[in-house]
Amino acid sequence: MKDNPITITGMDLLADAEWLRLFRLHYRTKSRRERSWVMATRLAAPRCATGQFEKPDAVVIAAYHVDRAQIVVTREYRVAIGDYEYGFPAGLVDEGESVEEAARRELKEETGLETVRFLRQSPPLYSTAGITDESMAMVYVECNGQPSMEANHDSELIEVLFASPSEAARLCADASLKFDAKSWLVLDHFAKTGGL
Repeated sequence: MKDNPITITGMDLLADAEWLRLFRLHYRTKSRRERSWVMATRLAAPRCATGQFEKPDAVVIAAYHVDRAQIVVTREYRVAIGDYEYGFPAGLVDEGESVEEAARRELKEETGLETVRFLRQSPPLYSTAGITDESMAMVYVECNGQPSMEANHDSELIEVLFASPSEAARLCADASLKFDAKSWLVLDHFAKTGGL
């Protein structure tokens, strides 16, 4: 693999909000032209400046409910789209917390369900690298229990749904629904194979 011919030469902090920072990155193109790019990060400095790509910011949990033999789907109100988004339980990895600990905690907080077995997890993944360095790990688990929203934060409006492969196919085919991209891909796979 060739070395990267694009060089980041500097950065300016444009905005610092509670969960998000906006930076203007200055870089030199492969033809040596000076350019800039605006990007968002959850970190104090962008990953491209620190080189710290190992730990994801968040987890997305694809959970298979063992007793129901169905996949867990969430329908959550998202302010940024002004509507409900279909997806999976998800959340930020707290300081000092492992990916597995975050997945177990977030599944319990958002759905009331208990993780009974970890199946696998992805490395850090990037879903919108054109505007942010936010990364997440996909964590696949088996779970059990009854859904409960008791541990939801005041700002969270989450409904827990369970889907069989045929119900997953119906959800994925409904163009009127707003989906988290990662979750749609896993749900589509579940619809076709019945497995995670």
